Order: sequence, then C-alpha cells, then structure tokens
Amino acid sequence: MNRQFVLNVFILHCFCCFALVAQKVEIGGGFGAMNYKGDMAPSLNPSLAKLGGHVMFRYNLKRDLSFRASATMGSIYGDDKKVDDPFNQQRGMSFTTKITELALLAEYNFFTYQYNRYHKDWSPYVFGGVGFMKFTPNTLAIYDYRQNQVVLPFGVGIKYNVHGPWDLNLEFGTRKTFTDYLDNLGGDHPTVPKNQQNDYSTGDLYYYTSLTVTYKFFKIFCPD
Repeated sequence: MNRQFVLNVFILHCFCCFALVAQKVEIGGGFGAMNYKGDMAPSLNPSLAKLGGHVMFRYNLKRDLSFRASATMGSIYGDDKKVDDPFNQQRGMSFTTKITELALLAEYNFFTYQYNRYHKDWSPYVFGGVGFMKFTPNTLAIYDYRQNQVVLPFGVGIKYNVHGPWDLNLEFGTRKTFTDYLDNLGGDHPTVPKNQQNDYSTGDLYYYTSLTVTYKFFKIFCPD
C-alpha cells in the first residue's frame, strides 16, 4: 500500500476526531458596563454605567452544560441629582464604589452548542451561581460595615462561534447582594435627615452587561 496514502488516511482520521473530543477547556476575557440599583438609583439607569472588565475559565462538561470561574473588576456609580424622585433631589448625594468579584457559575445552553467545522454554532443560555465580592466606596465608611460580601450572580446570555476555537459571548447579569452599603448610605445615615431617607429594606444590587471573547483548546485524539 502506498505510504503517502496511509499517511493521508491517518491525518484525515485525526482531523475527524478533532471536533469530537476536546472542546472542554475554554478561557476568555472582555469588558462591559456595571450598573447600580439602590437608594440613589431606584431603577436600572444606563446613564450611570461605569466600565468593568473580567477574565474567565470555562469547563464544558456537556454540549448543553458548562461551569465557569470568573474574576471581575469595575466600579458602580449613583447620583441623586439624576433621579426624578424629589426626595433624591433634595438629598443630593452621589458616590462611586470599586468592586472586585470572584464567582463560580453554571451555564445551561438552550441549544446544543459545540464547534463544528461545517457551520457556525450559537445558543442562548442562562447562568447562576455564587460569588464573593469586595467593595470600596470612594468616601470614608459611615459605619463599620463589612466590605467583603457573598453575592448571587444570575442572568442570561448568547454565545456565538465566530471561527474555529473563537467565540463571542454577550451577557446580562444581576448580582444579588446582602448589603445596603454599596452606596455608603445604608441604614440611618447620620448626616441625612429622616425625611430625606429612602426605603432601605430591599438592599443594593449591581448589574454587569458584558462582551467576552473566548478561546477553546482543541486536542487531537486518534485512537490506536
């Protein structure tokens, strides 16, 4: 049998296995917009967005189920003067808070998602998990509150295979917190009159809308 023919068959066999085995590991990074919801922004206000950035590691357990670890850094911002409520207008306070977040998340793809050399794959997905954040207001803390907190990230996204191992992920996520001090205003603020204080019962949230570029590590596997 022709040696070149055997070599070509071997290469073709390896290539056929290429997309079937090793799309497990994925890394990526990107940027996005952080938004705050709380006493100085009772609803999501895109005009208050601040820049954030992140890196991530994803493990694709199945075509519809993935797990990922991520690290995110950014800032949130609020300003009473940009809220229509007259109580906010009268109070007239503002803040900027830096946030660092580490999270472990699970993702569920609604469509079977895996790179295929014959077409560009895509899928909407949902995610949720648990995280840990540290937040630092730009002014001195009004109380001795804990600035290290557990958060519950969850949200929706869409992933799209651009070419080969390269994907794009567009995502919107909410971070449920267990603090009312992201804006350094929670509780009974000592410098704010009672008639200018809002409802503090719901706590503060922040959102992260992001665009991520990811790279899958392919491994050629050829059985004996």
